[in-house]
Amino acid sequence: MPALSQFFTEVVRRELPGADPEVEAYIVDVLVRFMRTDHIFGLRDSNGHRLMSVSEMIPEGDVALNAPSFDRERVVHRHIGDFLLFWSGVFPEFLSEPIPAATKQGKESYHLVSMFDMPPHDHEAPTFRKLSQDFEDYTIALRGLRRELGWAS
Repeated sequence: MPALSQFFTEVVRRELPGADPEVEAYIVDVLVRFMRTDHIFGLRDSNGHRLMSVSEMIPEGDVALNAPSFDRERVVHRHIGDFLLFWSGVFPEFLSEPIPAATKQGKESYHLVSMFDMPPHDHEAPTFRKLSQDFEDYTIALRGLRRELGWAS
């Protein structure tokens, strides 16, 4: 396991004792991926434009608006959930929307992803259900990581 993953795993375990191993691994994966800004802002619209805000992402994840398929809807809402989990927990001061609104949208996005409970996504559905149900707890855990890294003011 690379050093960064190992470090995040240790911190997440301290901040979320007894957490579901799949949720723990998923949160660590989000942290590692989002250490690169091209992953944080990796979502693009059909014209290739980088989506920088949740308000830009939501229409891209709606089959009634811009999403050409349910798979695209799932990908976009997974990213929205990850995006809001990361920012709400690690850098809440940079959110453009208030924490309660970000939490509500993060929970809704993960819930939508959890509804994809047929193959090939069926094995991930329970993890996203837990992420949705306990979104606030996970953001609080990430704030602990933030303090441990000295990123809190």
